[in-house]
Amino acid sequence: MNSERNRHDSFGTITKTIRRLFMTAALAASCFMLTACHGSKETVAFEVPENFDESKHYEITFWAKNDTNKTQAAIYQKAISDFEAIYPNIKVNMKLYTDYGKIYNDVITNISTQTTPNVCITYPDHIATYMTGSNVVVPLDDLLTDSSYGLGGSEIKFDAPTKEEIVPEFLSECKIADNYFAVPYMRSTEALYINKTYVEKMGYEIPDVVTWDFVWEVSEAAMEKDGSGNFKVNGQKIMIPFIYKSTDNMMISMLKQLDAGYSDPSGNILLFNDTTQDLLMEISAHGKSGAFSTFKISSYPGNFLNAGQCLFAIDSTAGATWMGSKAPNLDISADKVVNFETIIRPIPQFDVSNPKMISQGPSICIFNKEDSGEVLASWIFTQYMLTNEVQTSYSMTEGYLPVTQKALNSDFYKDYLSKEGQDDDTYYATKIQASKLLMENTENTFVTPVFNGSASLRDASGQLIESVTKSVRRKQTVDDEYIEKLFNDTTSLYHLDQITAGNTGSKDLGPLPSTSVTLLSCLIGAWILIGACYLYGFIKKVRNGK
Repeated sequence: MNSERNRHDSFGTITKTIRRLFMTAALAASCFMLTACHGSKETVAFEVPENFDESKHYEITFWAKNDTNKTQAAIYQKAISDFEAIYPNIKVNMKLYTDYGKIYNDVITNISTQTTPNVCITYPDHIATYMTGSNVVVPLDDLLTDSSYGLGGSEIKFDAPTKEEIVPEFLSECKIADNYFAVPYMRSTEALYINKTYVEKMGYEIPDVVTWDFVWEVSEAAMEKDGSGNFKVNGQKIMIPFIYKSTDNMMISMLKQLDAGYSDPSGNILLFNDTTQDLLMEISAHGKSGAFSTFKISSYPGNFLNAGQCLFAIDSTAGATWMGSKAPNLDISADKVVNFETIIRPIPQFDVSNPKMISQGPSICIFNKEDSGEVLASWIFTQYMLTNEVQTSYSMTEGYLPVTQKALNSDFYKDYLSKEGQDDDTYYATKIQASKLLMENTENTFVTPVFNGSASLRDASGQLIESVTKSVRRKQTVDDEYIEKLFNDTTSLYHLDQITAGNTGSKDLGPLPSTSVTLLSCLIGAWILIGACYLYGFIKKVRNGK
């Protein structure tokens, strides 16, 4: 009897032990999954090393984007080569992407395997999602101002700009919550590219600041056809008077101009409001008539503009080299190009006395590594990307604007601007006008609040316009009931109901990459099998009286 009781007590003790083992394993697995899936709890400041060890070899990776632009790629390569000549102990390996979205996806995937690049050209919306519990992105506050290795620091071996020499509006865009997590690299805004020849042919005079009412009126008038079914304004079978490249920017800009809700710095989603509904009703009406379309529906607006099949094309100022009958870059054959005069204006406004246009363009962030010297090497290279030669050379390839006052005020850049229109390549008039447009309106630019989930909200805002435009083309009715369903469907599609306000830069990253899910499943499964084997062995021993 005592033997049986002892055996039972022993069994109970081990059972409790195994239960604790399982609970510990489950808790560990849960914590690991939460760490992998969710954002950071608190920003950890980067401690700047007192000295940079130039006797030690560092190899860093740099992920950048260019649209198969060989000139831009050459500028990157030259910058790397010149930098390595100054710092021979730092080797920079570059990987070029054709799309910022692909960079974003690769970074997210590599976070789980701790194989992020050292330096990355990206956007603040994306950086907010990179910020996870493992302290992935380096906060730059101390690096910006360090007397030795900060911007323009005493130990930097090239003529880097100081913090004060970065355009303040552009630098402020790189601040997430209370910390800087990037520095600006290039800046652009959106512009309205106009076929002046055709608009004036229709009897309209183009104002210095165009209103939405003006664009809608002219666009509807351009839909008139002759007796042969050709559009009167161009004599062709095809005419889409108004095409917007980025519908997310379209919705965001309209709401900003009307001082209506979109989101706030705390991450509250304000997009789905009465003003948004009114705008969608207006847009859908012009989509129904054929006067308005989008890049996703019809294709690149510059192609239609250059073929004389579009009057108003809205795209980034960085895309200026693709706009106009004399544009150096064309996606259509030369025989399809129609000769016309191109002029550039700010995007349409609701209040011409208080213009608002979005500020956009890539920034540079740095990823944390175990070796602080490696991080410092990455930061030194990042500074080199802000030097005058890199900034001015890159900005001249498209309608980008350098981000430093140092470059903007340089004699070289001033000379470049002064040669507007001297040729249709380096000094292409529309490209230089696009840069001047942003220079003259820097104080009128704005950015949207950045938080983890802001990238999804941005996509959702554009999807609203895409959806109503597609629907009216399919003869569907867009009314109050339709809009209510659209709001609900869009919220679900982009998981906007899962975004928690008040936690900028540290929210759910969404589903883990499949490789991480597989790894976690294997770990948990292994723990269960180990526990089961241990339990089976113990029960066998107890039953055998051992």
